[in-house]
Order: sequence, then structure tokens, then C-alpha cells
Amino acid sequence: MRIAVTGATGHIGINLVKALVSQNYKVKVLVHNNTSDLSNYDVDIIVGDLLNPKSLIQLCKDVDIVIHLAAVISIGLSSSNDVYNINVQGTKNIVDVAIGQGVKKLIHFSSIHAIVQEPLNKTLDEKGAIAFDSKIPYEVTKATAEQWVLNQQSNTFDVVVLSPTSVIGPEDPGPSLMGEFMCGAFNRTIPGVVPGGYDWVDVRDIVDATITAISKGKGGNKYILSGAWLSIKEFADLWMNTCGSNRRLPVIPLWLAKFGVPFLYVFAKLTRTKPVYTNESLSILQSGNRQISSLKAQTELGFHSRALEETFIDSHKWYKENKYI
Repeated sequence: MRIAVTGATGHIGINLVKALVSQNYKVKVLVHNNTSDLSNYDVDIIVGDLLNPKSLIQLCKDVDIVIHLAAVISIGLSSSNDVYNINVQGTKNIVDVAIGQGVKKLIHFSSIHAIVQEPLNKTLDEKGAIAFDSKIPYEVTKATAEQWVLNQQSNTFDVVVLSPTSVIGPEDPGPSLMGEFMCGAFNRTIPGVVPGGYDWVDVRDIVDATITAISKGKGGNKYILSGAWLSIKEFADLWMNTCGSNRRLPVIPLWLAKFGVPFLYVFAKLTRTKPVYTNESLSILQSGNRQISSLKAQTELGFHSRALEETFIDSHKWYKENKYI
């Protein structure tokens, strides 16, 4: 079976490509510029992007399935136009080309952010309202793209949507946003944590569910892939324990964290780094649902979320071996 992957150099993408190649799938990948992270894998590399129709035609030609991962994961760090162009228009572009090239199935990666989190005291599942009215551009674009993609389901084109929570785990060469936080906490470049929390899931469990969705994912269906909820404080303490460190990051009061946002932007600009947090990320951490259900994915895809302790152990080993910590 021939599979095309967008977003192949991201955290999920690298792990997915590795798994697909190991299972003898024929893999094509769309890469914007940096191909070095894929140099060790037997894949066909197409250089281009979601706004370049010629590269999308090359990517989708003679493939059976497209797995669409590419997105701008923005928490206030990108312009709303950039976020829309990639997450919505780029998604429409790849789907239109896939249909035109006779691709049989699309596995589209959405996000838990595409679903309204409230009410916070109720279980959140696939029936939750779509976040069209969110004030955060990333959430609106993921919601818009998800809804449009599901409407493309037909007798000749199956659409499956996967909605993960916050992804962590090894093989994170970026590193990802959470990978930066984990390495920063260990390397003492992050002075403290903010209130709030999130649901965390291992990248390898996401990959396993994705590969299962190739054959078992039902067209026109969405599947939430969640793990376990921890506060940022609990997350950091568990991570530092795994690293063998006695360091404990203090919790910065929310009012002080919000006050510091403009200064973090200035510091990040001067140092050419990313802010430790933004107004958007603070909002997300305060409003995340603690009862996110992956029951549908467990039942239909055999999805399983491993213990976070295992994820932290393997992540620590990988970051250390690759000199991030």
C-alpha cells in the first residue's frame, strides 16, 4: 500500500514515518525545506508545501492513502493569516488534489482544540460542539478544517479524523513545544510553571492508532486520542523525578504570568527564541477539560494510552542520547 504523509518532519510525523517504513509501506512525504530528519528512512521526498499545487500533485500521484498532519500549531506565535492559510486553505488544497488523483482514503489530523471544552464537569467526546466561536485562531482553523474535511466523505473517498490531545514522547527532533518545555525544565532555563493543566498522550500510541485507522477507521468518523490529565505542576514534578532531579519548579500566580506576557515576547524577539507561554496558552491551560474520553478509539481502533511514567522514562533517554539535556 502506498501512503503519502504531510507534516512528516514533525513530532508525530517522524514517529509515523518510522513505523510505516518498518511495516513495509511505500511512503511519500511532503517536506517544506529540511529533509535531514528523514535521511535515514526509505521514503520518497517531495519538496513543497500545502500552498503549492504542483508539489501536492506529485505527492498524491499513485498513492492509496494520504495522512495529513501538516499544520501551524499556533498559541499566539503566528499571524492569523498564516494559521488560516495552512490549516484551512492548505487542508482544502491537499484534499482537492487527493480526490483528483484518485486517492481512496484520507486520515486527517485535527485537534482536541477543535472541540468546545465546556462544560468542564462533563465528559468530552466526539459529540462535543465544534469550536467555531473560539477567540483563539488556531482552534477556529482546526474546527473549520475538520468540519470541511468530514463533508468530503463519499462512496469513493473515505475520510477519518483523528483528534489527539497534547503529544509527548521520544523521537522529537524539533523539539516540539512540549519537548522544549521538558528540556527547558531540566536545563534550568524555565524558572517556574503556571497554573492549569492538560491531557497528555504518548506519540507512539498516536502512531499505533493512526496505522490501525488505515484499515479499521470508519469513513466519516472522528476519533479522540487522549491520555491522562495532569496539572503543569504535577507534570513538571513527575518529569523531574524521572530525570533524577530534586528540582521543583514554583507555580507562578496567574495574574503575574499574564503581567509578564509582553516582556516574554520582547525577550523572545531579542533572543530569537519562543516565549515560554502566551496569553493563548494560558487560556488553554485554564480551560482544558479533565474528562476527555477516548472510548470510541479504544473500541474501534484498539487505541491504548500507556502510563505517563513510561513516556517520561523513554523521553528522558532520547533527549539525553541526542544531547538536548
